[in-house]
Amino acid sequence: MVERLAEQTSVDLELLRLIAKQGRRVPYPVGLAALALALMSMSVVHGAIALGWLAAVYGVLALRWWLLGQLPEMHERPLQQRLNWAVGLSLLNGMVFSASLGVAPWLSDFQRMVQTIVLLGLCAGAVATTAGHRVVFQAFLWPVTIANALAWGLGHDAVDYRWLDWVLSGLIVFFGLILMSLARDTYRVFAESVLIRQQQVKNNQQLRQALAQAESAMAAKTRFLASASHDLRQPMHTLSLFGAALAKRPLDGEGSVIVTQMNLALQSLSSQMDALLDISKLDAQVVPVNNQVFALQPWLGRLQREFQPAAHRKQLLLRLDCPPDACVESDPVLLERVVRNLIDNAIKYTQRGEVSIEVSRGQDDGIWRLSVRDTGVGIPEHEQSRVFDEFYQVGNPERDRAKGLGLGLSIVNRLVDLLDLHLALRSAPGHGSSFMLNVTAADPSEIRPDQAPRHGPSLPPIRVLVIDDEEPVRVAMQALLSAHGCQVLLAGSTREGLLKSMGQQPDLLLTDFRLRSGEDGISAVRSIRSAFPGLPALLVSGDTAPERLREAHEAGLTLLHKPVTEEQLINAMQAALAEQRREVSDGTTVRGGAASPA
Repeated sequence: MVERLAEQTSVDLELLRLIAKQGRRVPYPVGLAALALALMSMSVVHGAIALGWLAAVYGVLALRWWLLGQLPEMHERPLQQRLNWAVGLSLLNGMVFSASLGVAPWLSDFQRMVQTIVLLGLCAGAVATTAGHRVVFQAFLWPVTIANALAWGLGHDAVDYRWLDWVLSGLIVFFGLILMSLARDTYRVFAESVLIRQQQVKNNQQLRQALAQAESAMAAKTRFLASASHDLRQPMHTLSLFGAALAKRPLDGEGSVIVTQMNLALQSLSSQMDALLDISKLDAQVVPVNNQVFALQPWLGRLQREFQPAAHRKQLLLRLDCPPDACVESDPVLLERVVRNLIDNAIKYTQRGEVSIEVSRGQDDGIWRLSVRDTGVGIPEHEQSRVFDEFYQVGNPERDRAKGLGLGLSIVNRLVDLLDLHLALRSAPGHGSSFMLNVTAADPSEIRPDQAPRHGPSLPPIRVLVIDDEEPVRVAMQALLSAHGCQVLLAGSTREGLLKSMGQQPDLLLTDFRLRSGEDGISAVRSIRSAFPGLPALLVSGDTAPERLREAHEAGLTLLHKPVTEEQLINAMQAALAEQRREVSDGTTVRGGAASPA
C-alpha cells in the first residue's frame, strides 16, 4: 500500500511538471484560435462583447501560464491541493471557451462548422497537454463538448434540418466519449512510462552501488594479495639468499642433497608467487609489448623439448606438428608465456593419451592458427567461461598444490588481450580440450638473425650498499654477495645508508621498496644519488600491488621481486653496472661514485 502511494505520488508530480511545461507552450496556438473565433463573432454581435470574451480568454491563459508554472515548485503546498488548482484552471478554461458558443444561433452554418471544428480540436489537443488525466482533462472537455452539442441540438430554426442538428449533436457527444477513452489510454501509458523511468533510476543507482562495491572488493582483494605476497615473500627471499649462499659452501654429499632439495622447493613456491606477480603486472599495465618476426617451428621445438620430461613422467606423447615455413609477428616472450601455460595445463589435466601442438593456416592467409590439444578430462560447457577466472580450477576442490593456484589461464587471458590475439576453446568432458590462438602471419624474409645472449663475467670486486629494514634479509644478502667477492655495506634506513656511504663510496645500491618510518626505496635512491649522482640502483620488493609497480616503472628503476634467485640478482647487478659503463663511455651522463676496487 505504501509503495503504491509512493508510485502515485511520483506520477502526480511528473503530471504537474508536464502540465506546467504545456502551460507555457499552449497559450500561443490557443490564443490564435481564440482570436479567430472572436473575429468571426464580430459579424453577428457587438465588437465590445467579442473583445471582452477574447480578453477573458487571454486572462485565463495568462493565469494558467503563471500559476501552472509555479505548481511543481510549491513544495510547501500539499500535492493534492496543487492538483485541485490544475483542475480548477482547466475548468475555468473550458467554461470561457464554452461561452463562445453563446453566439452560435446567429452564425451561419459555415461559421458554426468552423467554430465546432476549432473547439473539438482544442478538446483533442487537451489529451496531450493534460497527459489524459481523468479529472484535469474532463474539466475542460465536458463544458466545451456539452455546450457545443447543445448549440447544435437547440439552436436551429429550420425544421427540415432539425434531424441533422441532432445527429451532429450526438456525434459531438460521441466524439467526447472517444476522447475520454483515448485520454484513459494516454494516462495509462504516461503513468507506466513514469514508473519505468523511476525504476530505471533505481536500477541505475543499484548498479552504481553494486559497481562501487565490486570495485571496492577488487581493490581490497588487490591490497590483500599485495600485502600477503609481501609478507610471504620476505621470509622466502631470506631463505632463498641463505640457500644460495649455503650452496656455495663446501658440503658433504648428504648436505648437498638437502640444500638442493630445499632450493628446489623454494623455486617451486617462488614460481607460484610469480603467478600472482604476473597478474599484478598485467593489471598495472606495465608490461611492454615488443613485437618481432620469428619462425614458429624452432621456437615451438624448444618448448616441446623442455616439456618432454614432464610428459614422459606421465607416459604421455607430446607431439609437434608445425610447417617449416610458419612465421609470425608477435612478442615472443609474452607469447611463450601463453603457450607455456597452455602446454603445462594440457599435461597437468591429461592422464593418458597425448598432448599435441599443431600449427595450421587460418581461414585468412594472414593468420597462423596455433593449437594446443589434449586427450584429457575436458571441460564442461557451463564451466568453460569460468576457467579464465583467477583461482578457479576444474576438478580440484581439495586445492591440490601440485596443480598450481589456478592462475595460468587467467594470465593467458590477460596476455591474449595485451597481444591483441584471438583465443578460442573447444572442449567436452571425456574428450579433451583444444585451445586455439590466431597469430598474425609474417614473411620469413623479415626474420632478423638471432643475437647470442651476452653473459657478463662474474661480479667485479665492487662495494654494494644494501638498505633493508629486515635484519635477516641484510645478513642473507651479505652472505651471498660476499661469496661473489663483493664488499657489502648494510643499513636499515636511508639515513644510516648515507652515513656509511660517506666513508666508503658504494658502486651499487640495493634497497628494499618498503622501508620503515614512512620511507620507501624510491626516495632512498634519490637521497643516496644526491650524494653520488648516477649511482646504479636496484629495487627489491615483495609488494606486487599495481600502484607500486607503476611507481617503480615511472621512476625508471629496475624492480626485482622477492624471492630473488642468485641468478636473477647477479644478472641484474651486471646489467646495472654495464649500463653505467655504457653511459659514461657515451658521455651522456657524468656519474659520481664510479666503480672502484673494494
